[in-house]
Amino acid sequence: MATVKTLSKGQIVIPAEMRKRYHIEPGTELQVMEYAGIIYLIPPVEDPVKAACGLLPPKPSLAEKLLKERKGEFK
Repeated sequence: MATVKTLSKGQIVIPAEMRKRYHIEPGTELQVMEYAGIIYLIPPVEDPVKAACGLLPPKPSLAEKLLKERKGEFK
């Protein structure tokens, strides 16, 4: 984990290794998201759907849970 300092205008410098890894060049737009007190910098991806595949754990299955709940409603 890298540590960075904010500059006077609230700017930060992303370490060179990370810029190279995520192909961040001058002018690259990043998405900024805040959730539960954590600030995320999200680099652009060519295919967001492909990039998101496999992010969610296989278990517990939401589909299975919903089907079980529905079966209970009709008893």
